[in-house]
Amino acid sequence: MIDKYNRKIEYVRISLTDRCNLRCQYCMPEVGITKVSHSDILTLEEILRITKSLARLGIRKVRLTGGEPLLRKGIVNLIHDIKSIDGIEQIMLTTNGVLLANMVDDLISAGLDGVNLSLDTLDEGIFNTITRRNSFANVLSSLHKIIRKNLIIKINCVPIAGINESEIIKVASLAKDNNIKVRFIELMPIGCALNFKGIPMSTIKTYIEDVFGKLNPIDKSDKLQGPAQYFKLANFIGEIGFIDAIEHKFCSSCNRVRLTSNGFLKLCLNSNFGLDVKSLVRSNIDDEQLTDSLRKIIYDKPHEHNFYKKVDDTKMYQVGG
Repeated sequence: MIDKYNRKIEYVRISLTDRCNLRCQYCMPEVGITKVSHSDILTLEEILRITKSLARLGIRKVRLTGGEPLLRKGIVNLIHDIKSIDGIEQIMLTTNGVLLANMVDDLISAGLDGVNLSLDTLDEGIFNTITRRNSFANVLSSLHKIIRKNLIIKINCVPIAGINESEIIKVASLAKDNNIKVRFIELMPIGCALNFKGIPMSTIKTYIEDVFGKLNPIDKSDKLQGPAQYFKLANFIGEIGFIDAIEHKFCSSCNRVRLTSNGFLKLCLNSNFGLDVKSLVRSNIDDEQLTDSLRKIIYDKPHEHNFYKKVDDTKMYQVGG
């Protein structure tokens, strides 16, 4: 569908849970979070119903996020059911990779098209420091396994000053011999991340070009790819991407909405404006009324974020990025 700023909204990110098996310093408190009652999060049936309504409005791509989405029981069947919805062309998963190696075959069989693997370092010690967990071997195993699969693979790396600067070249190198997209993502000023300092994408580009040569921009032909700007390097099979929502706003071309695990349709990462869809689906509303309610609220999607002016109480683990 088209919102009032003439943007084509065709992508939904669905958070299946705000729980996670890591405790990344820039994302989640070390003590974890207060567990939400299971009755307070959307059921898989409710997620499916909402997704069907969104597909009627023109949503073509679904990304399952968390927290860590692989902690949600029934995710394999959910992927199968979502992929079967008329109009849904692509279903992706964003994961930390801890559980992925043992599940990926079933996920692919269910219809999964691709994986975004969060990976800020290839050094076990730095990994343990960032995540406060000793799960590096599991994540590395998952990385090696998905590279051998016929999947769209993207690596998400958040560069943080004084934490993983030394890892930027190592992570970028993953795209040299593999058909994957390595994306460097600007640290968002949300929640725990306010305690850290991100590294400008212009600095990251300089680091990479000093080692590998000129970054050559790639024209984006598929809007479903999202906001990343992609580049090719000489002798690289894969691509390098950059997402800098603060340094260079891409709000004018934003094509996404977010559904939180507790059923709130969030229209912008930096805004609490949206719709309590859970209350709607748990009332006597029919599918036509649900679709119409979603249409009306998406039409009013905010023009742009205001991270420079204000920060709301959003936590990254609640919306999956």
